[in-house]
Amino acid sequence: MKLSPSHRLYGLGAILLVALTICSRNFSRIGEPSFFIPLALAGVAYLLAIRELFCAPEFPNRVIVFGLALSALWHFQFLRMPPGLDDDIHRYVWDGRVQRLGYNPYIVVPSDPALAGLHTSETRTLNNPEVPSPYPAGAQLFFRAVTSIHESTFALKVAFVVCDLAIVFVLLDVLRGTRQGAHWVLAYAWHPLLAMNVAGSGHIDIVGVLLLLVSVAALARRWRAVGVMAFGLAVSVKLLPIVLLPLYWRRVRMRDAALAAIVVGLLYVPFFNHGRIPIGSLGTYVQRFRFNDPVFVTLERVTAPQVVAGLAVLVGIVTAIWMRRKSAEASSDAPSDAFAWPMAASLLCAPVVYPWYMLWMLPFMRSISTVPIMIWTLSIIPTYYVWHLRTLGRPWLVPDWIMLLEYGSVAIAAAIITLLRFTRSTARQCPADQAQ
Repeated sequence: MKLSPSHRLYGLGAILLVALTICSRNFSRIGEPSFFIPLALAGVAYLLAIRELFCAPEFPNRVIVFGLALSALWHFQFLRMPPGLDDDIHRYVWDGRVQRLGYNPYIVVPSDPALAGLHTSETRTLNNPEVPSPYPAGAQLFFRAVTSIHESTFALKVAFVVCDLAIVFVLLDVLRGTRQGAHWVLAYAWHPLLAMNVAGSGHIDIVGVLLLLVSVAALARRWRAVGVMAFGLAVSVKLLPIVLLPLYWRRVRMRDAALAAIVVGLLYVPFFNHGRIPIGSLGTYVQRFRFNDPVFVTLERVTAPQVVAGLAVLVGIVTAIWMRRKSAEASSDAPSDAFAWPMAASLLCAPVVYPWYMLWMLPFMRSISTVPIMIWTLSIIPTYYVWHLRTLGRPWLVPDWIMLLEYGSVAIAAAIITLLRFTRSTARQCPADQAQ
């Protein structure tokens, strides 16, 4: 008996639930077989689910509700676990704590012996304690707000899960507004990286993703001031979406853009250091931090890292300009892939490409053109093996075979899609030539 698309989706959701529940139980063993095997199974189930989403124009509402309920279940499994080895969340607690104690997180260094009395059991284990914070002002104020309610990694994880839930509702609104099937919300909610990095480890990126999606939804409703304001706040959480600026050209008024710039600037006022705009360890990040960066490390051999970092931003901006020109007219709405590709192009050239950076693209992956990005969001998962290697005393370096698997998968997917498009274009042209 042939199963219906809905029943196949039910089955794939059940597989994801079992696989991700096992992953959550082994979350402290990231990189080991007990973690990777079920995670690989979840990745395969996710790709098969994406295939179902592409094949069916729509699904009953009960299927979507069931799928979101499953997602909530495996989110809960990760939420109840301690943060994983990718422990940026301990830095978030520190940044929020020192702000409330009257210190500037862009100046104080966690490893400073004079500040030893400021640490708690959670902040003593933060990573890279020898440098001040690199996070922008919007992220800093978020850390302060959450830790003012309750100072713990769990409180931050709960706040991130709330943002995740809000994204689901905003995404459903965007899908309705663009007349796309509501089932595409599952392409976001079911992604294996989502629960791991939001409910599990807790990464600030999800706050920026929410603000960026709010911006997209506001633009679709012609709420220009809200759209550009939300975009500015997204940039104040993480700098990555700055490359999307060309997509806002002539879609927002100059006075709205000026107001957003002023608001973002005001966020930095509490952190001014002798009248200078603080950047914390951002310069050190570009100069010293490296992870999963084949393009950056290649270009760094011929020029300074600051130049290569600038090139990464430029690549993203140029991609956004190209995507902007693909729009039918200046006033038309940008398609979802227009927001995904510029960020993906910029990340490809970045000095650090962590798995949770993929969260920025998840709400915008619902077209054939974004399939290579979908593949990348899964092929990057083996890089978690490096955290396991670190526990064994091995160098902080992604093995060549992992990078070949990661980026080779993306290249193959892009080549296949390009070939299929070329074949279809040729097939359409042949009948027309014969008719002439």
